[in-house]
Parts: sequence; C-alpha cells; structure tokens
Amino acid sequence: MRADLLTDAVEGLDEALAAVDGFDGVLVGGLLRPQPAQAVGLAGLADAVAGSPLAARVAEAAEKAAAGAADEDHYMALAAARTALLGSVHDALVARVEEVVGRPRAEAAGVEAAGVEHPVNLLVAARGWLCDLARTGWQGIDHELVAGAAPVVTAMLPEPGLRRLATLLDGFAAELAASCPGAMLERIPVRRWADLWSRAMLLTLPGADRTAAVGEATGRLLPLGVDLHEHATAVQAQVHAVFEPADGGTPRLVRASVSAPKPDTVVGAGLWQLLRPRMSLLAAVSEGRAMELDAMPVTAEGDLLWDDARATLGEPAEPFTTARVALPTAAAAPVMPVDRHPARIAVPVLLEGYAVEDEGEEVAFRVAGERLVVAAGRVPAAGPLTAEAVASSSACLGLLRWDAGEFRLQPLAVERTVRKKAVAVHAGAWAGGTADKAGVRAEKAATDAVTVLRERAGRLLRK
Repeated sequence: MRADLLTDAVEGLDEALAAVDGFDGVLVGGLLRPQPAQAVGLAGLADAVAGSPLAARVAEAAEKAAAGAADEDHYMALAAARTALLGSVHDALVARVEEVVGRPRAEAAGVEAAGVEHPVNLLVAARGWLCDLARTGWQGIDHELVAGAAPVVTAMLPEPGLRRLATLLDGFAAELAASCPGAMLERIPVRRWADLWSRAMLLTLPGADRTAAVGEATGRLLPLGVDLHEHATAVQAQVHAVFEPADGGTPRLVRASVSAPKPDTVVGAGLWQLLRPRMSLLAAVSEGRAMELDAMPVTAEGDLLWDDARATLGEPAEPFTTARVALPTAAAAPVMPVDRHPARIAVPVLLEGYAVEDEGEEVAFRVAGERLVVAAGRVPAAGPLTAEAVASSSACLGLLRWDAGEFRLQPLAVERTVRKKAVAVHAGAWAGGTADKAGVRAEKAATDAVTVLRERAGRLLRK
C-alpha cells in the first residue's frame, strides 16, 4: 500500500470544501432575511460551479437567495450545486485511494433502470418542509417547525419506494427536535445538517431514486467484516465482502445491507436482535463462513439486494485469509452521481507490519513512515473489538475513510498475539449470536429491554 500518498495534498480539494463550508454557514442563520455575510457564502458556491452546466441556474439562485426572494427551484439549485461540489471531492479522493491500494475499478454501467413513480404531492410536501428549514436556518428551528415533517413521513412510509426519503426525513427531524430551540444551541453540526438537508432536497425530485440497472450474482461470497450504523430511530448493518463469480470473472467488492427501525433504548448487542432475523448473512459472518449465491440481485454499485432464498451457507472462509488472497485483485464498483460524497468512501484494506502509536484517546498506525489515525470511535459497542485490542494488534482489516480532513482507518477486525498465538477479534463477531461470555451478558440485557418494550407496546395496542 502506497501510504505516502495518503498525506499528499489533493489539487483543488481545499477550494471545493471552502465553498461548501461557506454555503453551509448560510444555512445556520437561514435565508428569510439574509445578511451580507450570507451573500458572500452564496456567491462562493456559485463561483465554484461557474464552469459547469449548473452555472446559470446556481448564479440566479444565489442572487435570489441573497435578496431573500428564493423559491423552491432556487433552493433545489443550491442543493444540487453543493452536492456536485462534494461529488467532485469524492471523485478526487477515490482516485487517490485507488493509487494507494493499487486495485482496479469496475466500469460504470451504461444502462439505467427506470425510476419508480411516486405520489408527487408527497414529494412536494417534503420539499416544502425542507425549504422552510432553509428559510428559518438552524438557529431558528423550533418544535412547531420540526413537527411539520411528521405527517409527511407518516404518509410516505406505506410507499416502499419512498421509505428511503422517509427514513432520512424521520431521522433528520428527530435530530432537529432534540436540538430545539436552535437559538439556544452552543454547537451546531453544520456540515452534517447541511448534508442531510441537501440530500433530502435532491431525493424529492421525481426520478432521483433512479439507479443503475440491477444484474444477478452467482458465485461465492467471502465476508470481510461488518460496519454497523446506528441512529436513535434506525440501525443498519453493512457487510463488506469479496464476490467471486462462478464463471471465473474478476472478483468484485460488494456490500450487503440490512436495516431496521429501532427505539432509542435498544443499543449495543441488542441491535443484532433487530437485524438478525432479516439476513442469514449475519450468521455466516459470526461463524466465519462463505455463502454461495444463486442469481442474487446486485446493483452496478456493488450492493447486493439480499434475498435469503438465494443464498446458502458455504465452507469456512476466514476474513484475514480472504483479505490476503482475494482482496488485492477485487475490483471496486463505480458510484452513482447522486451518491458521491466523501462520507461514503469506505474502502476495505489490510494493514500489516505497522507500528502502533497509542496517545491516550487517539490510536494511530505508523505505516511505511506515514501516520494513519485509527477511527476508534467508529468501532461499535455491539461486538468484542475494543480500542485496547486495536492498540495491541499486529494486523488490521478495516475501511479506509475520509474524515475531518484526512484519511482514517476504521477497524473491522484485528489480529493480536495472545499467549504466543495469533487471535482474530472481529467487530461483527456477535452479529449472528455468540457463546462469548461478554456477548452472552450483553445479549441477555438487550433481550430483557426488548421484552419490556414489546409488552408495553402490546398493552398500548390492546387499549
């Protein structure tokens, strides 16, 4: 791995991010009565896309917004410009990562699947609420404004094709509600809320859910590890794996995800109980087994649309062996334009022969003379992998990410020496169940909490 490239400057990166930050600052105060400083942020965004097809629309939108006269189309143009800038940052960083890891990238599919027709009134209602947020600004949010998302989300949830947007709006509204009133906030997550706002705005466009054509995957799936995403209202497990086609084609990097709604009281190992019944792959991860796939639907972006009926448990497949043998030749999938964002970068890598620098709360690996910070905060509490295990490791299988202006490594599993023997510790070891003492205790506590919640829900329904 060319670790020296991880710290080299990427041309144009700082300028693009500065334009994004300038616009994000505009959303803090809102655009109902714009101030001169906000006009500067809007102009900076327009200047950053001046050489693109968006130039004319964004210039007009910036001018109207600075005058306090922007309508929904203008807000949409601003969201699109911000998304395009972060997409360019994503592409530049991915190109750098490809140099670092030296792995191929699959060609983008030339055919798109037809988008699903959705009730236009629901998309318009969602867009209206998001525009109200932009006018009010994060400092002006209150419970009445935030509550406006609830009826929209409720109407969207019965529509399968709208659940992606509904989940986003629901989680976004929950974060805003927990922060009301905005005028009292000591710290505002400026980049995050602007990300959620612009993402949601684009998803209200008819056809925004259009995806690359779905194909079929038949062959062997070799799991590498599990990345767990947790929010107060939802949880998702994303399994990163190498897929070896049965026809002998080029191995590919793929992902398989499973999501579930959750109450905010279910945390830690209890999350697996919500996810486990929905995906047999989680059991294979815990047992260190491969899976045989038969015509499993897969998008051009490498996302398996998991169907338990199309998968069977295979032979043992140790993730570190997979990383050493199959990962170096696995091709990465392309990313659809609407999904290009630096936060999405999560490239599986295997590191060995590094020195550990343990500086209290921060752990870093010294790789070929370069310092790579470990994103220990991303290691979930729902597994046996700990910061101490990472700090005493000799090999690490993880995801290379871009965070806080630098590349960082999120550990999925580590190898460490215990009593002169190499022992692997996996973040997703408890995904399919465990006999580990700590895991059993955590499962029992979670089971008790889930049981109580179900009993309470049953009483409410009976009433």
